[in-house]
Amino acid sequence: MDGFDDVRLYEYSNSFNTLKGYSHYTLKIPNRDTRKLTKSGNYMVSIYNDNGELVFSKKFMIIENKVTVDASVKRARNLENIQTKQVVQFVIDSPNLLLTNPKETVNTLILQNSNLNSPISNLKPQYTIGSQLIYRYDKEASFDAGNEYLFFDNKDIRSGSSSIRKIDLTDIYNTYLYTNGARFERPYTYNPDINGNYQIRILYPTSDISIEADYARVHFALQYFEDLNDKEIHVYGNFNNYTIDETTYMKYDSFSDTYINQMLLKQGFYNYKYVVVNRDGTIDYGAISGNYWQTENDYTVLVYFRDLGARYDRIIGMGKTNSSIINNQ
Repeated sequence: MDGFDDVRLYEYSNSFNTLKGYSHYTLKIPNRDTRKLTKSGNYMVSIYNDNGELVFSKKFMIIENKVTVDASVKRARNLENIQTKQVVQFVIDSPNLLLTNPKETVNTLILQNSNLNSPISNLKPQYTIGSQLIYRYDKEASFDAGNEYLFFDNKDIRSGSSSIRKIDLTDIYNTYLYTNGARFERPYTYNPDINGNYQIRILYPTSDISIEADYARVHFALQYFEDLNDKEIHVYGNFNNYTIDETTYMKYDSFSDTYINQMLLKQGFYNYKYVVVNRDGTIDYGAISGNYWQTENDYTVLVYFRDLGARYDRIIGMGKTNSSIINNQ
């Protein structure tokens, strides 16, 4: 970088007209301390409190548009997986940048719904045609298709909706969601979603949503009757960067015979789903929601390049596609 890191955040605002008081901090790059990030590639910003303890971190990428990536989504060719998986195939075209020895210098990363916890990486080109690198993998580039995300919308923090059964007020507003059930044995049903993401918003016009949106204690509930053994259930989504920790753990409640969780979230529109976490930390995404080839998912292909003798990996291109145009050609 051109400048300094390990700097204090100076730009912040306090909440206005909210029950839950908070401060909203803003970090912009470039700024007076960090003037420029000079290289493309993977970055992570880490935020610490006054005691030097890590509060949270956030990953991001800087991309050079040196190559084009034409990606598409196919159904799996293997009959065992044809109903449950989606395959990403793509072509990298580099007419202006010479990719010397691409099997050694070019790496790829495929993301489903911007989830960095479950990427497919290090696929090598199967063959080349002129300036194009061709990736026509099946099994190696297949993702569990998953199911459409569940959602709730508490932009009007005082009233219920199709996904919110009750609101009450204690120290802050409490949003109680309708109890969800397992979907892995149900037929696939199209349900428009935003693929695990969220959007902070409120019902009424505002001059600054970042400080006028309130926080609510959101109560999740799930009925799931399968034997978990020593596994755990967690609520999952991009609202916390797809993190699995104690805040997302669904605890069994014997009185209601459901798994429950409560989480402090800023009001808005949220996608979420329930996943089963094994003892080794691996995640079974379809154990509760199921896997259906019809599911609408976003896919991103990132192309990394480390030239011979270079000391870091550049990101030289990115391609996007969506499974709404899935085919089996």
